[in-house]
Amino acid sequence: MIKVLLVDDHPIVRTGLRALLANYPEISVLGEASSGEEAVAITQRDPADVVLCDLRLGDGMNGVATTAALRAMPNPPQVLILTTFDKDAEIIQCIEAGAAGYLLKDVSSQTIIDSIRQAAAGQLVLAPEMTQRVLAGMRRPKVELTQRESEVLQQLATGASNKQIAKTLFVSEATVKTHLVHIFDKLQASSRTGAIHAAKDLGLL
Repeated sequence: MIKVLLVDDHPIVRTGLRALLANYPEISVLGEASSGEEAVAITQRDPADVVLCDLRLGDGMNGVATTAALRAMPNPPQVLILTTFDKDAEIIQCIEAGAAGYLLKDVSSQTIIDSIRQAAAGQLVLAPEMTQRVLAGMRRPKVELTQRESEVLQQLATGASNKQIAKTLFVSEATVKTHLVHIFDKLQASSRTGAIHAAKDLGLL
């Protein structure tokens, strides 16, 4: 029997998954959680074999943090991410956190069932094209911003001007401009909009 924990902040999604899994006698739904924190608490009491977890879980822990916390347990469950988001950076973050696989919610019901079985058996579950993207992404040099650059980038994403950023961070406009030059260079961007898009693609925003 494969014990599965469903983790999604949308009750209707959990209900649909529970109904699907009920058709397979070898799979048992151990419970449901609407947040990462709840998933960790449930797993501490009653470990599942496979945790089917969304990437975005509202406020609190996201799917990456939840995966890392679950995989750090003494008897860790396999974690399958089931989400609508397919940015390379997020996929890589989940795999690096210890996820056994990454599925999009538009996959077939049979794919979900097969993936649960594969994850329970300790196999990595990724579509061929996703595997290529993950490998390519892992080979790319990581972009690392300093704490101050990250703060400037966060302000930039709100649409704040250089003057507003300087006032918020208690620095001079010249300092903000210097940080922006470094940010644009690291993100290989030529504009504020381009930097924001690149940062989002890399999971920095």
